[in-house]
Amino acid sequence: MRVLVVGNGGREHALVWKVKQSPLVKEVYCASGNAGIGKIATRVNISPTDIYNLVRFAKEKNIDLTIVGPEQPLSEGITDRFEAEGLKIFGHKKAAAVLEASKVFAKNFMKKYSVPTAKFESFDNEKEAIEFIKSVGAPIVIKADGLAAGKGVVVAKTEEEAFQAVKDMFAGKFGPASKRVVIEEFLEGEEASYICFVKDDKFLPMPTSQDHKRAFDNDEGPNTGGMGAYSPTSLITPQIEKEIQERIILPTLKGMINEGRPMSGFLYAGLMIGPKGINVLEFNVRMGDPETQPIMRRLKSDLVEHILQILEGDIDNVKPQWIEDYAIGVVMASKGYPDSYQKGFEITGIDEAEKDPDVVVFHAGTEEKDGKVITNGGRVLTVTATGKDINQAREKVYAAVEKIHFEGAFYRKDIGFREVNRFKNKA
Repeated sequence: MRVLVVGNGGREHALVWKVKQSPLVKEVYCASGNAGIGKIATRVNISPTDIYNLVRFAKEKNIDLTIVGPEQPLSEGITDRFEAEGLKIFGHKKAAAVLEASKVFAKNFMKKYSVPTAKFESFDNEKEAIEFIKSVGAPIVIKADGLAAGKGVVVAKTEEEAFQAVKDMFAGKFGPASKRVVIEEFLEGEEASYICFVKDDKFLPMPTSQDHKRAFDNDEGPNTGGMGAYSPTSLITPQIEKEIQERIILPTLKGMINEGRPMSGFLYAGLMIGPKGINVLEFNVRMGDPETQPIMRRLKSDLVEHILQILEGDIDNVKPQWIEDYAIGVVMASKGYPDSYQKGFEITGIDEAEKDPDVVVFHAGTEEKDGKVITNGGRVLTVTATGKDINQAREKVYAAVEKIHFEGAFYRKDIGFREVNRFKNKA
């Protein structure tokens, strides 16, 4: 088989890494990939959103399966176009991708189908949004309606912060994505990620995970696309998982069918678990980044085989196997991320870090130049490690991180800290 993975980030490197292990696969291509992906697959110089040329390439190369990593091509209709040409592709159609592409759609959908979520209002007018904030006070959450690479959310602790966030968004901070905003109540608790393979009204859960969205230790600083993740999280007990499936995943899949928007691909529910129960913060129509990296490290069985079975409508008989170990990923980012940052710095020490057989370094914002790997993005690498428990996995991952260097590198030193605390309390 020939497989094409669409995307450039750490998530796509992890998917390519796993696809490459399949005995069914002869060749792996990635559009357009990064320096790490280029070491294990053939990079294709086509943008993930250049759907016309991706279709042309897939036909020319007789691609047997395409797996879509990021949300943008899904929301622009890549699946619709591929299927119209008789090409096999794993990812939601444009009509279903709106669940992530519009937060206003998602919130109204959740309200309609009684999927638990924070109370909210949506606005396309700055003055009205500010008046609303004055009437309800802070803390409060401001979200850009459209796709903003995971950065279009501001958790405002004060009304002044909230006013500024609204002004920034309507001034075009996230381009067309913030022409409308959603303002919702602030929910206390702890976040978790719940990701499934889905097909119509059926789903197959992956192991639980927890992302760390804030830029700095102790969950301080601005929201980012994610600074690290681990899997599994004991925050999601069997009882909580049952509730997530019955009250969130199943009603969502059935509701989307009812809306004429059936789902086929990955479904990610970003959850808040706290005093107000389990609530959906957001839906994504693709795997999370950085959650994909530790989750793929734990998958023992064949990802490609599973996807083919799901596409054939046989999701009930898909039986993935997962290792018992914990897996953790720590993002190494460029100084200044998630705002402006410089590119082009040489990265050293990756080979040294990967001498530990339990460590795999996934590239995100990297490029190759004159035989050297250089920085080419905000989130540069996700260093992953596995261990028999959260403490061992953390020890290994941070030992690996310390071996890798590039100018301006920064990373959180507390990924998995909540799990460590739970682990201590159990002991």
